[in-house]
Amino acid sequence: MKPLCEKVIPDENSSWRYFRYEWDHMELNWHYHPEYEICLTLNSHGMRYVGDHIARYGDYDLVIIGPDMPHGWQSEANLDVSADEISNGNALKDGTSNARVQEVVYVAQIPAAWLHQIVNEQRELASLHSLLTHAKRGVLFSEETARKAHSVFMAMETANPFKRYILLLELLALLQQDSLQELLSSTLFTHGSKLDFTVKKLDKVIEHIYDNYTQALSAQELAKLAHMSTNHFHRFFKKRTEKTLTEFINQLRIAKACKLLLSNQSPISTISDQCGFNNLSNFNRRFIQFKGVTPSSFRQRFSSKQRAI
Repeated sequence: MKPLCEKVIPDENSSWRYFRYEWDHMELNWHYHPEYEICLTLNSHGMRYVGDHIARYGDYDLVIIGPDMPHGWQSEANLDVSADEISNGNALKDGTSNARVQEVVYVAQIPAAWLHQIVNEQRELASLHSLLTHAKRGVLFSEETARKAHSVFMAMETANPFKRYILLLELLALLQQDSLQELLSSTLFTHGSKLDFTVKKLDKVIEHIYDNYTQALSAQELAKLAHMSTNHFHRFFKKRTEKTLTEFINQLRIAKACKLLLSNQSPISTISDQCGFNNLSNFNRRFIQFKGVTPSSFRQRFSSKQRAI
């Protein structure tokens, strides 16, 4: 099966991407990307695929994968747990309760060029060179390290970008210090000749979105740019970005709106227009969806913090 190239978009005000998934069952998504990936899987068991490595995995599965290394996980269904088990604290390890054991996956995706730069420039990080070299083949870590990494990932969930950066360094240090590392893919595995040539199409589409997010953007227009049918384009975009086209555009527009809200005192209706929203009520609704507060509350909250500083 040919691996697909995933497009990784860093978090707002960050050089890398953190996210947390929760689901009933993990389908095999055989893919690769030019970023390093640190992946912690909880409450799950099944098959792990990294390059030419295929093996069973279980709870507290912690792996780092190097750039352009195809990988994927396929889980087996978890059994329901009883109410008694939940009351006894045997539900989710994430501290939440659910009548069904949910699989939880924490992921950090780190651009290779950025990580190489800080490791090369900071003498304190020199010990990470060996970790990054081993990551080219994929590395599995001990359960003890995975449990420690779980605490770091949970702290990332509510941390601001600066604190997340510190936590990322802490996570990398944990991985480097594990003496029970296990290399996964063989040295014989190569993927360079099998790269996905549709990457250029996706890059072209995303560049167009970034250049024109203030304007009306249609799926038909973008599909034509990628030389695809509209239906095919929707499936293609969701598979590569893990977001629907509408989610991607709205998230970008809200990120731009946040910067405008904090950098000037323009009326919120003006900022709504500048960021491509067709009406103020839609802007307010989307802002609450992504930020959890209204635009005016967001501006007031962060302006107060800046004055306090």
